Amino acid sequence: MQQRMATANNIRQRLQATTNTVVSGQTIRNRLHNFGLRARRPVRGTTLTANHRAARRAWCTQHVRWQRQQWAQVLFTDESRFCLEPADGRIRVWRRRGERFAEGAVLERQRFGGGSVMVWGRISTRLRTPLYHVVGNLTGVRYQNEILQPLVIPALQAIGPRAILQDDNAPPHRSEAVNTFIQQARVNRMMWPANSPDLNPIEHMWDELCRRVQQHHPPPANLGQLLQWLQQEWNGVPRAFICNLIHSMRQRCVECLAHNGAHTRY
Repeated sequence: MQQRMATANNIRQRLQATTNTVVSGQTIRNRLHNFGLRARRPVRGTTLTANHRAARRAWCTQHVRWQRQQWAQVLFTDESRFCLEPADGRIRVWRRRGERFAEGAVLERQRFGGGSVMVWGRISTRLRTPLYHVVGNLTGVRYQNEILQPLVIPALQAIGPRAILQDDNAPPHRSEAVNTFIQQARVNRMMWPANSPDLNPIEHMWDELCRRVQQHHPPPANLGQLLQWLQQEWNGVPRAFICNLIHSMRQRCVECLAHNGAHTRY
């Protein structure tokens, strides 16, 4: 079906304009249901242009035959931001008629979400080190001085002489100063296709981390407690979970190629 985000009324109007056939929106919905189509929340994905898809296909073609021993040499890195009060439109409350504003039925929120913290992490099949708290905006200079030199280089050395750094194409990661430092330090850096978070297993670590923190009740009272729980839950993720994520790299490449460089289920 083309134009999957068209509403039943949109389809009704187009049908009437092109065939002069008048049907109700409910009839349109009934026919769609007969074909097994139901209205669902769309999956959110990054924008993928033709160039993005071509780059993803090329990258996956290059890496689809890598063995687990090769992926074990890769240090996957990324940073992520966590809000004190994450927005979740799926929250529901049980109430009776007339209890809209009853005690316990109102979801209280601080204005502007209560703030957030940014953390940087790294994983491989061999090591997982504590989260690093990034205070303020991460620039290229800070990325070099606070992350690459003191954190990444020792981690790569711990993996071994064939270690590979994976980081995405965020501006701080690809600044001229950072690129120069990478070359001078003789770091083996993996070229990464733009707009490809689904190919990076660390994204699933962020999801797992978010789920673990949200299971705390009551929720974190302030940013300091949020950061403490993030670091605690990050260290608590089983190593087997991380290894399974990295072992999925071949299947990620296979699926991306099968979708012609488009979005994958990852």
